Amino acid sequence: MAVKIRLRRMGAKKAPFYRIVVADSRYPRDGRFIEELGYVNPMTEPADIRLDNEKAKQWIQNGAQPTDTVRDILKKQGVL
Repeated sequence: MAVKIRLRRMGAKKAPFYRIVVADSRYPRDGRFIEELGYVNPMTEPADIRLDNEKAKQWIQNGAQPTDTVRDILKKQGVL
């Protein structure tokens, strides 16, 4: 089972809101997930990012691979 840390799109049309989730790579983008780590609201300036750093570090140590976008977010938050 390849586990990824990725974004899950929420919110209305033209008003995106993303949750940072841990999911199996075979699941659809907005489908089932294992655990929620935080959220990103790109509509605010600057983008509002909330993240549970300890859970993110634990999942990365267990082998979860972040996507490119999530990797940038994790670097900004000081997890990587």
